[in-house]
Amino acid sequence: MRILFIGDIFGRPGRDLVRDAMRPLTARYQIDLVVANAENAASGAGVTRDTGDALLDAGVDVMTSGNHIWDKKETLTYIGAEPRLLRPVNMAAGAPGRGVFVTRAAGGRPVGVINAMGRIFMPPVDNPFEAVNAAVAELQHECRIILVDMHAEATSEKVAMGWYLDGRVSAVVGTHTHVQTADARVLPGGTAYITDVGMTGPHDSVIGMQREAVLNRFVNGLPARMEPAADNPRLQAVVLTIDDATGRASGIERIDWSADDITQARSALRDDEPV
Repeated sequence: MRILFIGDIFGRPGRDLVRDAMRPLTARYQIDLVVANAENAASGAGVTRDTGDALLDAGVDVMTSGNHIWDKKETLTYIGAEPRLLRPVNMAAGAPGRGVFVTRAAGGRPVGVINAMGRIFMPPVDNPFEAVNAAVAELQHECRIILVDMHAEATSEKVAMGWYLDGRVSAVVGTHTHVQTADARVLPGGTAYITDVGMTGPHDSVIGMQREAVLNRFVNGLPARMEPAADNPRLQAVVLTIDDATGRASGIERIDWSADDITQARSALRDDEPV
């Protein structure tokens, strides 16, 4: 099985990249399932029904999130009606939505997806290691293939989760920092790992926001209104290759496509292959 995991989708530029790249990506890499972090999909902060539905219509099968999941008020109702949108599993028990979802890939193969959030330099949440451990124990009765999105600020916390779950899940992918890391590897127990998948959105920015306002805050210490950027949109993702029988990963490949790369990939599709 091949799973495409798309890094933090940021605003309209990110949504447009996903829409335009989905067909050439799935064709080139023979993708069976698509998971994406969507917590920044609506103007860079949160996800709405319209933005979430647009990503699902574009071909995303499961959407994960993180600390920005409640930035849009309507998410409180949308997440209850849309089980394919996850919030971190280690949020308070009374939080709407769920942190675990079992989806079906091609041929009906079950795939478990777990969304977790770190605690270092992040809003207060329960212990992610305990919460993920319990979720994995439940999913193992139903799924050989399990994917974990570890949404965290600290590199050490994400690396620790990778080692903690090595051999028990198919992949641990980090999100949140919007900067793709160069440490993609398969750990000794067969778990694919990367500290951060990166950002799908405008890269001539400060992690998605217009540079001028952010620079003003850093240089002058004055408040400034943050607005999403638009320049140099890039799609960053990883392709996970996983053995159906064992759930062990055999490969993880980083993707970093510009808008021009996507245009070329679309034009390279066969004439009878829909885009």
